[in-house]
This record gives sequence, C-alpha cells and structure tokens, in this order.
Amino acid sequence: MGTHVSEAPRQRSRLTRRQKARLGRGVQYAIGLLIVVALAVNVNWQQFGDAFGRWDIVLRMLPRVITVGVVNTLIYTALAFVFAFLLGLLLAMMKLSSIGPYRWVATAYVEFFRGVPALVVLFMVAFGIPNAFPGFTFPGGQLGMVMVGLGVTAAAYMAETFRAGIQAVPKGQVEAARTLGMSHSRTMATIVIPQAFRIVIPPLTNELILLIKDSSLVYVLGVATSQYELTKFSQDFLNKTTNPTPLMVGAVCYLAITLPLSLLVRRLEHRYAKAR
Repeated sequence: MGTHVSEAPRQRSRLTRRQKARLGRGVQYAIGLLIVVALAVNVNWQQFGDAFGRWDIVLRMLPRVITVGVVNTLIYTALAFVFAFLLGLLLAMMKLSSIGPYRWVATAYVEFFRGVPALVVLFMVAFGIPNAFPGFTFPGGQLGMVMVGLGVTAAAYMAETFRAGIQAVPKGQVEAARTLGMSHSRTMATIVIPQAFRIVIPPLTNELILLIKDSSLVYVLGVATSQYELTKFSQDFLNKTTNPTPLMVGAVCYLAITLPLSLLVRRLEHRYAKAR
C-alpha cells in the first residue's frame, strides 16, 4: 500500500514528450523576450535614430538609390546568373560524361573556383586577364567583365547543383527511354534535364540570392558613378554625409530584393516535397 501511494505522485508529475517540447519552446520564447526588452530599455533611441534613421539623408538618396543602385545590382546579377547557368549546365554534363578528360577538366574547374574567393576571381578577371593578354577586351565592356567575374565562381556551385539534380532522376526512366529507341542525347534533353530542372529550382534560387549579394564586390573594378551598385552607391553617400544611414538604406534595398526570393524558395521546396 505504502509503495503504491508514494509512486502515484511521481507518475502524475511526469511530463509527456509533447509537454516537454512546449515547455522548452516557452522557455526559449521567454528568454528571447527578455533579451528584446533589455535591448529596448538600454538603447538610446534618439542616438540610434540620428545614426541610422536620418530621413533627410534618405530623401537625398531617393530616387537614385533605386534607379541607379538597385537597377545596376539587378543587371549585374541577371547577367552573371545567365552566364553561370549555361556554364554550370555544361560543366555538369561534362562531369557526368563517360569521357575521362571531360570529367577531369570539369572537376578541376569546380574544385578550383569553389575554393577561391569571389573577390580574388574578380581581380583575376579584371586585372589578370588584360595583363596576360594585352589588347584583350571583354564583349560588352564593363558589363561583360562583371558577367564573367561573378559568373565563373557561381558556375562552379551551379554545376554541382545540376549534377545532383540529374542524378536524382530515377534511372528507370532513362532505361525506359533507351528501350524505346531514344538516343542518349535525346533522352537527356527530353526526359532527364526537364525533371532535373524542377528538382534544382530551389537551390538555384538560393544561388541567385548569393549572386545578388556578391554583386556588391563589383566596386573593386572601379566602375563609373552611373554604374554603381547598391553597396558602392551607399558607401559614396556615407563618405559625403559621414553618417551610417546610407548603409541602412542599402541594407533595406537588399532585403527588398532577397526576401521575396527566399519566400519563393520555401514555397517551391514545399510544393516539390508535396509532389514527391
């Protein structure tokens, strides 16, 4: 009797796994709320507003921060993405080729450019190639240089993304197509690659977001005022005003571009998981 009476309270006091999870989340929310309250109480909001929220500076930046900074950022990103997309697909096909030299070249390219910082690649493209080949000019001038400088690094990552997407297509579909008499190239073009594209859309969108941020490195090429991207445009205003508000404006513009893309990635991943 005594044993049963002493064990009953213990059994009632035990929490289920779901209750423990709820308790853990509640503790985390409480800690996060305390941190936010502590910051809100201790921050000098007048000083913070003077440092990062000068509306007179914001109005001086408009509308050129959009017509110059945002537009050039999107142009640089679009050019580099198209270049990296085509080159990355070619490299992926080379890595999957049955011809050894193709695989070796593609593997060496991917490993090299994934290991070298994008800034170093930009310097190599902008200053190394013209010095190594005097008289050489990129098609499109500055835009061509930016397209290649940003694209060659992104192509290495996209190549691995494409390769993984192609290998994710069930082999049974390839075997069925070959049984029907379709050639290898036709099978890849009509069966494998279209399905691989659907698989790699979310990671490709992530690569696009990374390219948008990498476009901030274009300033090292010494672009003209009319070719400033967001970071260089904000830095120029920072030098003029000696106030960090332009950096905050640039950050908000980047978020206005990347947040919708991040939302798109999550929706595509959810749709793909649901389709599977």
